[in-house]
Amino acid sequence: MSSLLSLVIFLPLIGAVALLFISNRDGERDGLIRQVALAASVVTFGATLALWRGFDPMGPEFQFVERRPWIPIYGIDYYIGIDGISLLLIVLTGFLTPLALLSSWGSIKKKIKEFSIFMLLLEAAMLGVFAALDLFLFYIFWDAMLIPMYFLIGIWGYDRRIYAAIKFILYTMAGSVLMLIAILGLAFVHSSATGNYTFDLLKLYELKLAPTTQMWFFLAFTLAFAIKVPLFPFHTWLPDAHVEAPTAGSVILAGVLLKMGTYGLVRFSFPLFPEAAMVFAPWLAGLAVIGIIYGALVAMVQPDMKKLVAYSSVSHLGFVVLGICAVNVQGVSGAVYQMLNHGVSTGALFMICGMLSDRRHTRLISEFGGLKSVVPKLTAAFMLITLSSIALPGLNGFVGEFLILLGAYRWDWRFATLAASGVILSAVYMLWMFQRVNYGVVTNPKNEHLPDMSTREWWMLGPTLVMAVVMGVVPNLFLRPMEPAVERMVQRVQAGQTRTVRAEPGAAGTQAFGPADPEARAPRP
Repeated sequence: MSSLLSLVIFLPLIGAVALLFISNRDGERDGLIRQVALAASVVTFGATLALWRGFDPMGPEFQFVERRPWIPIYGIDYYIGIDGISLLLIVLTGFLTPLALLSSWGSIKKKIKEFSIFMLLLEAAMLGVFAALDLFLFYIFWDAMLIPMYFLIGIWGYDRRIYAAIKFILYTMAGSVLMLIAILGLAFVHSSATGNYTFDLLKLYELKLAPTTQMWFFLAFTLAFAIKVPLFPFHTWLPDAHVEAPTAGSVILAGVLLKMGTYGLVRFSFPLFPEAAMVFAPWLAGLAVIGIIYGALVAMVQPDMKKLVAYSSVSHLGFVVLGICAVNVQGVSGAVYQMLNHGVSTGALFMICGMLSDRRHTRLISEFGGLKSVVPKLTAAFMLITLSSIALPGLNGFVGEFLILLGAYRWDWRFATLAASGVILSAVYMLWMFQRVNYGVVTNPKNEHLPDMSTREWWMLGPTLVMAVVMGVVPNLFLRPMEPAVERMVQRVQAGQTRTVRAEPGAAGTQAFGPADPEARAPRP
């Protein structure tokens, strides 16, 4: 189906428009609105699975390509397509959105119609980001998703929601403006070289840029993506946004929005500017390792469950950036796999935090204890997700972290050794939190009669439990579709760097590189 990808992107938008025509005076149709929003998100997920079914993992670089002139005088097209990397992130977005909507049924009590519309608009924008092959179109989707998330935090968040929403929008917009300048700069450089403006990503991949120009453009793109990841030290907006956001917002923020930063590094920063990427890779890896250790240490001392999980994201996303910086097949494959893992595991952790908060109206770890004897089913689900988050072999987290550390070790053993300490630290803070919340005796009488998991909660948490096991036991189901795309990305970066070596044999920052093959290494710091 030639327009299937467009259908996937715009199905949530169609659902949002349908909600506009449902009158809801005094909330008498809240139930219907929730059901329509959920139905739209489930149908969208089904469409993403249809994409996966029709995707040829050994086929051309991009599939389901659609291209239509939009602003032809400036070379701007509606140009979309997917490879194995973007396919899996689109499926992840479709998977998490209905679960996030289900998680809101027990906690969102006001403005249900508006909340549902913003959630669907957010999903459409996120899907567009992963599918866009025109840089102007990518930027439109990239900025469009900021608005729904701003309102989701600012209207339905907790006590400091306005502060968190403004901080979120200011941080991300600052990086976005620099990226826009770099996108326009690429178009002007292409126009100078060919006489035509273009925002076509594939054409810009072939554009020859001067080393200094590459450096500035790389920094502009990468700063925007580093803020979104968030990479240390640009992470300070994340804990506030997570803690103040409603559960559904936290699930989508951790599960999908943060992946846009790492996706941007894989799709844009490294392959567009390979020489600059190789120069800055050790520095980015250094920041990633600092984030891994710093995020884990700060998570250990958090009294709030949600804030602990938020800082764990800083640590886990540091692994993803490290894998990308290794610029080899193992590292980048592990990074993409870890994006999926983090979406499943951390999304589930935020849902569990929301379930406990709905029951007790507090997220303080000290307010719980002994829940194993009160809510055994919830405790069992909590345990499985905790083990998946700390990368227990046989569960999803292990595969991604193993591949990242393997790729990092092939590049530079020092980065791999330091990052491996994050695996140990994550076990410390996650298991300590789990023990304090669920084991021991019930000392707080408010915890003695808490209800166990409801049918709705099983429907929202159960799929993440299944995926944690499936991704740990059958990783090739996900690695196989991404492998050709990962190899092409690595070869493109290495080939761009090798051209520089041949042109400038003694150039600083290039002499340490080897041949342009998927296993070639970036420079050591």
